[in-house]
Amino acid sequence: MKNTIKVQRAIKNITQAELAEAIGVSRQTINTIETGKYVPSTVLALKFARYFDKPVEDIFELEVED
Repeated sequence: MKNTIKVQRAIKNITQAELAEAIGVSRQTINTIETGKYVPSTVLALKFARYFDKPVEDIFELEVED
């Protein structure tokens, strides 16, 4: 699953640690999501959307396999 978390963080000028604290996860979790190694739960995806004030679809993109 692709995501724009790194871009969204840059727009808000915040670190992974600051984002992690704001949504209640570890900095390592933010890193693994940003790099695509971990797909967040629906609840966590909604927390990102709420934090960035964006629709979930603007932050996460489902990659469809052919």
